Amino acid sequence: MSRVIAATRIQLISWLALVGWPWGILISSFMINLAVFAVIADEMPNDPTTGGLLSIYVVTMIGAAQAITQFFPFSLGLSLTRRTFYAATSLLLVAESLVFGVLLYLCSLVERATDGWGMSLHFFVMPFMHSDNPLAQIVILTVPFIVLGYIGICAALVLKRWGVGGLYLLSVVLLLLLGLLAVLITWQHWWLAVGRWFADQSPLALFAGWPALLALLLAGAGLLAIRRATA
Repeated sequence: MSRVIAATRIQLISWLALVGWPWGILISSFMINLAVFAVIADEMPNDPTTGGLLSIYVVTMIGAAQAITQFFPFSLGLSLTRRTFYAATSLLLVAESLVFGVLLYLCSLVERATDGWGMSLHFFVMPFMHSDNPLAQIVILTVPFIVLGYIGICAALVLKRWGVGGLYLLSVVLLLLLGLLAVLITWQHWWLAVGRWFADQSPLALFAGWPALLALLLAGAGLLAIRRATA
């Protein structure tokens, strides 16, 4: 465990990619949204919702991928095993996600206390991701960070092992699988049933429960991939 903690500290050297860029870009997005909605206040619909919150999730995914491309070869050079490095990367991702989830929840409390920053704006409180239970709300905000983080890690491992060509090939395969799934649903006239299934899911199930299962699958895939990844 001590070696995992030590490997985690190594990755904390890149604190700017882990914390600085995600929150810097989120704050920039927030300020731009405030300015835009303030300008169009007279024409603004009731309770407007902005998707600016997604920016921090995307940047965090990129940061997780950078942990592989930047620190994987360096850590092996320090005689850390692949398993230790992967455990440290996973530990850091989960801890970072939990901290970000809590901070976003606190921001949502401020947003509600100020009636949407004085203009009923939904930036940190996405209506379709909302739960009245504080713990459930934190989980809803946290788990998507973990899922996207593992997507970034897996993509970076594919890049390390098979290069850009492998990453393109994986993208094409996933695109074809999704396309075939769409064709099957269309052929069987299942779109209405699919829509009902999503509508019947609670925000906790839709943004935490099912994504947590996906995160476990991605974590397992990443563990298998790092054994063959080229340092």
